[in-house]
Amino acid sequence: MKSICNPLNVRYLYQHTMENGKVSVFREAADVSIRLFDDRYYLFASMTKGFYYSSDLVDWEYKETPELPAYDYAPDVGVIDNYLYVCASSRSKCSFYRTTDPLKRPFEEIPTDMIFWDPNLFQDEDGRVYLYWGCSDREPIWGIELDKHTLKPKGEKTVLIEGNPDSNGWERCAENNDLRLQVKNPYFTGGPFMEGAWMTKHKGTYYLQYASPGTEYNVYSDGVYVSDKPLGPFTCANHNPVSAKPGGFITGAGHGSTFCDKYGNWWHASTMRISVNHPFERRLGLFPAEFDAHGLFCVNQHFADYPMLIPENKIDIWNGVFVGWMLLSYKKHAQASSSAPGFIPENAVNEDIRSYWMAADSKPGHSLSVDLGKLYTVNAVQLNLGDHKIPPLEFPPDRWRGEFSKRIIDADCGAAEYLIEVSQDNEAWQTLKDTRGSSEDHTHEYVVLEDPLKVRYIRATGYKMPYESPFTISGIRVFGKGDGTPPPKVSARANWSGPVNASIRWQPSEGADGYNVRFGISREKLYSSWLLYDRTELDLGMLAKGRRYFVCVDAFNENGVTGGEVTEVRS
Repeated sequence: MKSICNPLNVRYLYQHTMENGKVSVFREAADVSIRLFDDRYYLFASMTKGFYYSSDLVDWEYKETPELPAYDYAPDVGVIDNYLYVCASSRSKCSFYRTTDPLKRPFEEIPTDMIFWDPNLFQDEDGRVYLYWGCSDREPIWGIELDKHTLKPKGEKTVLIEGNPDSNGWERCAENNDLRLQVKNPYFTGGPFMEGAWMTKHKGTYYLQYASPGTEYNVYSDGVYVSDKPLGPFTCANHNPVSAKPGGFITGAGHGSTFCDKYGNWWHASTMRISVNHPFERRLGLFPAEFDAHGLFCVNQHFADYPMLIPENKIDIWNGVFVGWMLLSYKKHAQASSSAPGFIPENAVNEDIRSYWMAADSKPGHSLSVDLGKLYTVNAVQLNLGDHKIPPLEFPPDRWRGEFSKRIIDADCGAAEYLIEVSQDNEAWQTLKDTRGSSEDHTHEYVVLEDPLKVRYIRATGYKMPYESPFTISGIRVFGKGDGTPPPKVSARANWSGPVNASIRWQPSEGADGYNVRFGISREKLYSSWLLYDRTELDLGMLAKGRRYFVCVDAFNENGVTGGEVTEVRS
């Protein structure tokens, strides 16, 4: 069985971004678009200078494509007849590109007079072709029919979705959808960015997905509107947002794409946020999805940054994907060979990708180790590298590109070199992964043990980081199963605290590390969730005005998950 652990372990390239004379350095890949084409999966994402491809959704190869516009945001990948099409965002010159074999044949450019941002190209079952686009806090999501052969517009563009944050709580533009936390910006209205359109058709229904409220928030999510026609009118689906991951190790699950795999399973890929060194410091996530018996589109994001099976058959997304390996490393004792001031070892085991441990200097050989406290059966280890205020390099003026901001995508800075080891006694060590001398550039290394091991200590040693920066770790995460018992069941209280807000409270469950708050529009449709550690309350602000909601709080620890009691949100 193959598995992954979000964020996806692909090559994330460094960006040097100049804004108002200041340069920020960070890794980025976002606005993910995936298609199955000729038995391979092709993944395009912003600021990668190319694309990724895979035969199994687990191992991804990278290919640079200089004939595509590398500095145009949100590249869309679509399939029309026997061609793979790519288009991206521009305020001055947009084109479509196509090829019959992305690995062996160049892309042919098809110019257009249209200007669009965050495009999505869609071919209907009758062969007709449509384009959806939009990325603004002032404008809607648009749609238009295109001539199949020339890709020129047929008719006028149509308004399809407009922001409605008063009724759609998930669109409110702030951390936790809490407008009291909104950071004012004179360039923006304070309303949601309506962006990242993606069309999926299933059993005669058109599901138009869109992202909001903003990529730098933990509540970055994908909503969906439905229609029986490709250009609407569209109505807001009963279940929304369809993709949202506001809690856990890494948050955010917006501006994504939906596709069907080789075995008939649906998947939704999304953008996940770090947004520490720059608001656009982002990663990629992949989640199982389905259309339920009532036609509701839904995405399973329960424990969505824990190990997840990638099947080779048709599966039940609610019972056939979660591996069952629990987190063994949360708040366990961590120590390091050295630490820069303020970047303590505990930051590597606190389940927050936005905080990190950093070595005192960039000399090779600094290490961080975690003591699990006793022997555990370990199935997998995830090592997440971080970055901290990397000094900008001097580049010649002609290398800076881009319309949105001036930037350089640096694919030549070298890969991080590190060693991951495990031990039973802190003396004899066994190697899990050694990247020294390798060209692999994995920022979120995920190592699955072919045979589970009895382990107490885990150690990561750094030998080289890009730009000669100090060894930095945002998370050492160890997965397996404890030999104790899961925590007792939780009974929660849920009350409306506003038109789109619910206040959820519960008593602590003895021995629990955290809680997974599931919620939805009926007792049987608790499709959404919010993962919390060391908290017994949640102010949930991503609900829809006027709908009934139900809530269930599951308690978990390193030994497993205990389902809670379902309760209705009351007045």
